[in-house]
Amino acid sequence: MRMVDIISKKRDGHALTKEEIDFVIQGYTNGEIPDYQMSALAMAIYFQDMNDQERADLTMAMVNSGDVLDLSAIEGIKVDKHSTGGVGDTTTLVLAPLVAALDVPVAKMSGRGLGHTGGTTDKLDAIAGFQTEIEKADFIRLVNDDKVAVIGQTGNLTPADKKIYALRDVTGTVNSIPLIASSIMSKKIAAGSDAIVLDVKTGAGAFMKSLEDAEALAHAMVQIGNKVNRQTMAIISDMSQPLGYAIGNALEVKEAIDTLKGEGPKDLHELVLVLGSQMVVLAGKAGSLEEARGMLEEVMRNGQAIEKFKVMLRNQGGDDSVVDHPEKLPTAKYQIELPAKTSGYVSNIVADEVGIAAMMLGAGRAKKEDNVDPAVGLVLHKKVGDRVEAGESLLTIHANQSDVEAIKERLYNNITISDQATEPQLIYTIITE
Repeated sequence: MRMVDIISKKRDGHALTKEEIDFVIQGYTNGEIPDYQMSALAMAIYFQDMNDQERADLTMAMVNSGDVLDLSAIEGIKVDKHSTGGVGDTTTLVLAPLVAALDVPVAKMSGRGLGHTGGTTDKLDAIAGFQTEIEKADFIRLVNDDKVAVIGQTGNLTPADKKIYALRDVTGTVNSIPLIASSIMSKKIAAGSDAIVLDVKTGAGAFMKSLEDAEALAHAMVQIGNKVNRQTMAIISDMSQPLGYAIGNALEVKEAIDTLKGEGPKDLHELVLVLGSQMVVLAGKAGSLEEARGMLEEVMRNGQAIEKFKVMLRNQGGDDSVVDHPEKLPTAKYQIELPAKTSGYVSNIVADEVGIAAMMLGAGRAKKEDNVDPAVGLVLHKKVGDRVEAGESLLTIHANQSDVEAIKERLYNNITISDQATEPQLIYTIITE
């Protein structure tokens, strides 16, 4: 088998066999296939696409390129959730204890963030003592005992994906549905999940800016999951404006606590109920999404969800007193208001630009080696559709620097106030097969 023949075959629009895909992934991971040939194949896939079987075979070849986390010792159906990212995306902090409160095992492996704000593990780092680096045996024991644990990414999972992603990034082949879908799904499958719920974002703050592209990606991932015997569901949700009100690590932890108590922002509350309902159904704990939603609302009301969050914090060394005393979370030195310049209705908040403003404060990383300041960020007071009067605060800047003029300017340039009220849409589509 020769790499040049495989490149030519895909260039001419033909489907690759499982054996050919395995040959490529194994050879490239081992260093036997050079970057220039892998780049050529990635570009051929970019233009010629892949069919459903090719996408599934590519995903499993990347899964098998490294370690696969064996979670078979955990009782029950393990359901994982993946979001394609955004600004103020606090869903994992809420969903893990919320779903676990219904005896659904949540064995969550999360990463650090690169970009607007921190990833889930960065957010958890804002809680004194919380450890995301724990032994696999302890991880499994915690999930069996209390149904929930969240750890950082460990081991040699999907090394093929890491190599291919780095190559795509510098060869203009990032925006390829089969390559994105197989990249995401390979990591989820290697992390040991039995079933997967996907939150595919669309809008200014999302990787997929258009609804059409988001739908194509969601369908591709659901088809891959079901083809390789992982029950998979997806929703497409809006990321044209930030999710919730908080953008920044400790600020998002506080918002997650509020949401688990049933007191969170309307959009975050709704999104976690939609995603959580899918997780509960896939875990076999409810017969319908409607029944699952009712169960989730009940554990929010009766306090079981927030108690499960406390258990999760205690189990991993975290200070659970922050739940009742959020003032113990890291706090920024300055709180600076951003007053509206005119009266009207907020008609647009450009999510990615607002995220960059938070990153400029230190809430996220511009480079992989950057440190994150857990205390800083933004708290919105107005969302799209809200009425605002001139001089009224649009948001509060939480900063550890006194000079925030450049940040204010970026925010003003990306928050639009108009005469007409618009009603934002949160959930576009739910994909179950």
